[in-house]
Amino acid sequence: MRDDNPRQLVSTLWLADHLKDPDLRILDASWYLPGSDRDARAEYDAAHIPGARFFDIDDVSDHRSELPHMAPPMEKFMSRLRKLGVGDGHQVVVYDGSGIFSAARVWWLFRLMGKKDVAVLDGGFPKWQAEAQPIEDMPPIIRDRHMSASLQNQLVRNVTQVAMASKLGDHEIIDARTPARFRGDAPEPREGLRAGHIPGAKNVHYATLLKADGTMKAPDALRATFEGAGVDLSKPAITSCGSGVTAAILSLALERIGKTDHALYDGSWTEWGQFPTLNVATGEA
Repeated sequence: MRDDNPRQLVSTLWLADHLKDPDLRILDASWYLPGSDRDARAEYDAAHIPGARFFDIDDVSDHRSELPHMAPPMEKFMSRLRKLGVGDGHQVVVYDGSGIFSAARVWWLFRLMGKKDVAVLDGGFPKWQAEAQPIEDMPPIIRDRHMSASLQNQLVRNVTQVAMASKLGDHEIIDARTPARFRGDAPEPREGLRAGHIPGAKNVHYATLLKADGTMKAPDALRATFEGAGVDLSKPAITSCGSGVTAAILSLALERIGKTDHALYDGSWTEWGQFPTLNVATGEA
């Protein structure tokens, strides 16, 4: 059954049907964790969906911050997207080489910039390849396109806002990291960070929102997964993870179940875990 929503999630069949639409823009937003031994740009150069442009998450970010790939200033976002030939009036589809991983971060970034006609490719490049859909290794011909943006501040939270939410308990803080990292039983991949989680947070590992084939679960199953982790969906939500990438998978899943009062903690554990003045909890939520 196809449940396509070009503002959230579209199937490989939907994309195949629309591949030649003149106002479609496809972005390969592959990004991999440090130590994964994968080179996203080299993989794109070797093979990508026809017409796709490479979206570099680390480049399209705020280089003034010491934290990794923080959301860029609006002007930088618009400038980088214009250079990719992406602008007003385009339907954007974002995919990655893992299935659903970093593409959700770019979906969230577009939404943060006020762009709503953007969707994640369900199952990503692995599913596209498994179906023997067309691929190419040629870079697309890019024509500059005007891009406007309007920052949606309600979709992002900073460390001060998250600390207040943790203290008051008036939001559900949902952490996408593995249970072992959430509990503090496993070391963080980035050096210098304490182990554990934000006090009061609930753990919904992003992989629990996906099916075995890498596609996202149906809305009813997503809702059950959140509720099974103790998440009170009547409260506004703040999503978090290691560095703001997989938190966006939670944000996409919340959007899929019709929950719109959610924001992403952009600094996530890379920020929280380095400050000794911020409380850290360990063990189960």
